[in-house]
Amino acid sequence: MKNTIAERIADFLKDFPPFNQLQNEALFEICTQIEVIHIEKDEIVFEAGEELQQFFFVVKDGAIGIVGEDNTVLDHCDEGDIFGLRALLRNIGKYQLSAKALEESIVYRIATPFFEKHIATNPKASKYLMASFASNALAVNNENIHEAIFADQDILRKEEQHVSEMQTINYSKNPVQCTPQTSIQEAANIMTDKMVGSIVVVDNELPAGIITDKDFRYKIATGNHLITEPVTNIMSSPVLTFASDLTLAEAQVAMLENRISHLCITETGKADSPLLGILSEHDIIVVRGNNPSALIKEIYRATNDQSLLYIKDRAQELLQQYLGQAVRISFITKIMTAINDALTRRSIELSISEMEQEPPVAFAWLSLGSQGRKEQLLRTDQDNALVFANVEASEYDLVQKYFVSLAEKVNKKLHTIGFEYCPAEMMASNPKWCLSVKNWQQQFHHWISEPTEDNIMLSTIFFDYRMIFGEQDLVNQMTKSIFKSIDGYEIFLNFLGRNALTNPPPLSFFRTFLVEASGEHKDQFDLKLRAMMPLVDAARLLVLSKKIPGNNSTISRLRRLSEEEPQNKKLYDSCIKAFRILLRFRTIEGLEHGDSGRYIDIKNLSKRDKLKLKNCFKPIKDLQELLKVRFSLAQMT
Repeated sequence: MKNTIAERIADFLKDFPPFNQLQNEALFEICTQIEVIHIEKDEIVFEAGEELQQFFFVVKDGAIGIVGEDNTVLDHCDEGDIFGLRALLRNIGKYQLSAKALEESIVYRIATPFFEKHIATNPKASKYLMASFASNALAVNNENIHEAIFADQDILRKEEQHVSEMQTINYSKNPVQCTPQTSIQEAANIMTDKMVGSIVVVDNELPAGIITDKDFRYKIATGNHLITEPVTNIMSSPVLTFASDLTLAEAQVAMLENRISHLCITETGKADSPLLGILSEHDIIVVRGNNPSALIKEIYRATNDQSLLYIKDRAQELLQQYLGQAVRISFITKIMTAINDALTRRSIELSISEMEQEPPVAFAWLSLGSQGRKEQLLRTDQDNALVFANVEASEYDLVQKYFVSLAEKVNKKLHTIGFEYCPAEMMASNPKWCLSVKNWQQQFHHWISEPTEDNIMLSTIFFDYRMIFGEQDLVNQMTKSIFKSIDGYEIFLNFLGRNALTNPPPLSFFRTFLVEASGEHKDQFDLKLRAMMPLVDAARLLVLSKKIPGNNSTISRLRRLSEEEPQNKKLYDSCIKAFRILLRFRTIEGLEHGDSGRYIDIKNLSKRDKLKLKNCFKPIKDLQELLKVRFSLAQMT
């Protein structure tokens, strides 16, 4: 007899891992035994401290929150997400966290025997479940980022992996210790006094074993050992040891595979080296609440700008952590761009919900400047614009008024989050930068056909636009109009090139840094103006001259140029390397001093850092020489 319910469940699960790794027969057998549960909002699925149920769960509809001790929602489980995995990996024990419905939900409850039969025996499916404990999938609804960062348990340190796998963990630096001669009772008293759940048995500075609360429950409370015995009789040994650069994924997989809750951190990562600290499951829970996956989910569930501010602060902490771990800057920019874009998009959504009516016509929100180029790592000024669909002249003022009002709300929210207002008012709330497609096309044509100093300056800002929210076709129309206007006024490129040479290589005749001669930043080096902007301006000019759309970031522009001009590949690759170094320098400086990182005090740099900076200047000089020849700029200087 046909089992319609099981077929419907299978049709749903087949699109989600690990079930998409199963054969149809295995999946259908699981589905015939699945229990469908309806859960009201705020209803508890299981609570921390409860004995493990022999089930795990999949969300069909709604949302389930994984809740910590202080009732903080540490993770949201949406459609297709799995939770309650602890039951699969430990036959006995208790839940460490609670699960409750954040909204009315339907979940599938699956008995663990089917895990043993169909999933544990499938390498890909089993690996996914371990990875689910180690990280969450980064799924950012970003129309402009056609890239995904996936977890790969086999290659934990590659740049392409999911960011939570890159995250190292802050372990306890002063672990509670005892010697092998310590009695069980003495160890228990030490743990009670220190209010910790574990104690490391150390012999000559080397970790010999570990005792946790669980050992007292199963070995002492059961009467198997006396409290007068030495700790060596109940300690777990040998201990599992790792180096201090242990990643989140490595830690969680190690705990899952070995069914333990604590890891020892040693100087070399081996048991025969001195103990540095201890890492517990609780430490991992804290980290999981501050990875990009969790932050992105929180952003899309935020209901006000104060919530977004809190998330942005945590994102800045994450940025600082990555820099300290020497994670590649290109990887960091991808993550921070995704977070900043999500913050902007959510600000727009919240602002639309506050308007008295829906947008009257299609529109698109554009980020300019560093965010437009996917290079905004620090909290810099806002630079944005808005384009809306063409309307009749009689309707224009009313439609523009709506979008200016909407933009004011968005700009205010972004300001609350930490993005300062643009001093020059280059924001969508300025009617000059909130225009229809037709008016933007006319504006661009004016700048291109009359390349005055001001118009060139505006072009360098606005031609880095990137859509964050809205209708992509509107943006495509704008882009086509730019290339069309340039075709008719190619002299514009020469003026743009002359502007790109405004800042020559930043070294004097004697190879010393050209620093500010006066003012607030006297004797400081302007990293943005003298080193980064020459690369930004040159890359922009070259892709415009080749009519290459869709490449906004400096690195992606240089990479595309490297493909287009193989004869100049070495130069463009050197410029990419230089730009990454400069971007890292600026970000570190900005975080250290709480500013934009634009100005650097050269005398405080190490000799190595000075040399590294100087090495960045040769590609800048070579790139500017290329511009001089290609655009005949020697005649214009």
